[in-house]
Amino acid sequence: MGMIDVNSSSTGMEGRVRMESICIKFPPKVSSAGLVEVLSSKDDDFMDYSGPRLHLQMVVIFALTQSLHNLIFKYLGLPMFISQIVAGIILGPMVFKGHHSLITMSDSSTQILGTLGSMGYIFYLFLSGVKMDLSLTQKAGKKAICIGCLTILVPVAFCLITDVILSQNSDLIKNKNFFLALTYSGTSFPVIHGLLDELKILNSELGRLGLSAAIVSDLVSFLLMTIGKRLRNLQLEDKDALLGIRDMGFATAFVLLVLFVFRPLMRRMVKRTPQDGNIKSVYMYAVIIVFLISPAVSGIANMFVTIGPYLFGLAVPVGPPLGAALVNKLDPLVSGLILPMFASTCAMRVNFSHVLLSNTSKYAKDQAIAALVTLVVKFGVSLLLPLLCKMPMADSLALAFIMITKGIVEMGSYAILFDQGVISEDVFAIMAIFVVVLAITVPFLVRQLYDPSRKFMGYEKRNILNSKLNEDLRIIGCIHVPGNVNSLINILNLSCPTKESAITVDVLHLVRLSGQATPIFIAHQKHSKTISKKSYSENVVLAFGQFERDHWEALSIHVFTAVSPPNLMYEDVCNLAMDRLTSFVILPFHRRWCIDGSVESEDQAIRSLNCDILERAPCSVGILVEGFRTIPLGSLAKIAVIFLGGKDDREALALAKRISKDQRVLLTLIHLKATNSLGSILEDDDENNKMLDEEMLRIMKENGNLRYIEQHVHDGPETSEFLKSMVIDYQLVIVGRRYKVEDPRTCGLEEWTEFPEIGILGDLLSTSDFGGHYSLLIVQQQQLRINA
Repeated sequence: MGMIDVNSSSTGMEGRVRMESICIKFPPKVSSAGLVEVLSSKDDDFMDYSGPRLHLQMVVIFALTQSLHNLIFKYLGLPMFISQIVAGIILGPMVFKGHHSLITMSDSSTQILGTLGSMGYIFYLFLSGVKMDLSLTQKAGKKAICIGCLTILVPVAFCLITDVILSQNSDLIKNKNFFLALTYSGTSFPVIHGLLDELKILNSELGRLGLSAAIVSDLVSFLLMTIGKRLRNLQLEDKDALLGIRDMGFATAFVLLVLFVFRPLMRRMVKRTPQDGNIKSVYMYAVIIVFLISPAVSGIANMFVTIGPYLFGLAVPVGPPLGAALVNKLDPLVSGLILPMFASTCAMRVNFSHVLLSNTSKYAKDQAIAALVTLVVKFGVSLLLPLLCKMPMADSLALAFIMITKGIVEMGSYAILFDQGVISEDVFAIMAIFVVVLAITVPFLVRQLYDPSRKFMGYEKRNILNSKLNEDLRIIGCIHVPGNVNSLINILNLSCPTKESAITVDVLHLVRLSGQATPIFIAHQKHSKTISKKSYSENVVLAFGQFERDHWEALSIHVFTAVSPPNLMYEDVCNLAMDRLTSFVILPFHRRWCIDGSVESEDQAIRSLNCDILERAPCSVGILVEGFRTIPLGSLAKIAVIFLGGKDDREALALAKRISKDQRVLLTLIHLKATNSLGSILEDDDENNKMLDEEMLRIMKENGNLRYIEQHVHDGPETSEFLKSMVIDYQLVIVGRRYKVEDPRTCGLEEWTEFPEIGILGDLLSTSDFGGHYSLLIVQQQQLRINA
């Protein structure tokens, strides 16, 4: 076995030389002969073999990161990034200096692990570009554009001025201070997207503004970085101008190749893919091969190695089929395993002793001051601009903190600069502290300042009961799958809209966000020949357009599309309800049955969404369990309302009252009374509610087009038997939700409830045991909450 000692040196911007001694062993030990043989040998150490050592280190990092996050940091509200950094510090030389055991990392092993992690970082930047929708920059308003541009340009200017004052060196591009200034003032779109996703405000008003501003900031930073790199190359190569011209030519050729060759080719791949079909594997692998070549091309063109993958990712058509396929194929491995290793290895290379022992150079202190000035100026600009746009102070502060956040992208940038000898150990340590402190404090501060659910708290009564009969009833109908279209049309048919009792329906098609980072909200224009560049809802628009023409002047329909993560779709529904002054939201039930009673499909994401909307909606809500009975246009509709008492039941009666104004509706009111006369014992037990129930029943009985049935029941089983014999004759059954209301009339049924979120009676009537093919609408009246 041979051994070579290589002495290398690198000079940082401050003129400080960093000497490194690298020991290379020949032949390299990769795969061991087996654990038993290695342990029995006196000369071999298990950790000398790079293959098993790498596998063990990956397991240790993954296990330690997950343990720290799930046992400690998750409960403190800290992101996964902090767990990865802490794991790297624990496994690095700072904690176990000089003790290289199975759990600690030597310099050579860190280099191997760092190489794999750096590859993950390149993949991460590529996928970040794939997820970014550049078309949003065209749609971004003046507010987002101003915030995105000025939060880069103004802090960079102040940082450079600070550098000149502290260092007395005005050649900022040649000594690379210009590039550090861009790093200090940068707003990374992937980091901000991760923060907003972690806080679950990705598609809130503030989240959309932050994402749009981040996209603009990234583009401005990319432009300034490219210009600075070209100027620096020209300065360093002034003796041979041909080299500078060559590099500029290579860079220009690469950009043109990506924009005018690869992007059109990828667009053609998408066009050749059938709608709602999967992209061909050969197309996807061809894109991955070009991406793998892009870092080398960036190096040939003398650009930053990360620019090539990021730029090529931006050229990939966003969303399905190609963008979504790439994200679904690569993101789990990259984000779940390889990228955390990169974050941990970055932390392993940080030596905080320079800061703890005050052993920092003057240049490092100057850079710390410049970074702090940049941070303060960036925060001030990010705060001032929203305030000038009349944004509330709390929201402006939250946006300012979002715009100054740092994360894995900045940590990776500093690690690359450190590896290239651009910055020294003490500068790297100080910048790492900046990143970690901001990553810890920003999520906590934003949570305290911004709560998107505040605006949904009810100050106005937006429900059916308080809607005037001579005014349009405003309804939102949500669509997930094509089957929901017929269900919603059927329920609107059963409501029998007329000119005297017109209905305004906002149809919201909810689409799962896939292959892109930014949520989309589309308002489809009526009578438009081109619905949109992406036919998310083409069939929905056509179906409801025809339905509106069939009910001319009695029905007004507007179609919207919301593309967002399933766990945040409630924001789109609630925001639309607020903007459109909606009184009633209709949500499809998460389970759909076949005509023989077997379960056709079930989506737990839809169930979770329904629960979120029931909790937060600024108006009344109805859960629609679709049936199989439809009525031809103009035929008699048989509708039943089950009334026990309470605000939800009164809301159900109010809906039925509007419907029964049409002579084509045969309405039956089934009033269940308790034989012991106790009524509910947890809700609606005061005299005021009893009076409201009696007044509502009196008004309904005055309706000549009503069949009234009163039935005394003793307990839940008796209620079940009676309803089972009654409801099979109807096309639509309406019932109040009565969530968590104890009542002798439903006593004994709660332990059999499968879906408690729709109430005891709602769950009972939705089961296939009842054998009815009716549609079921479970109604919840608007919940008025006071904002503390």
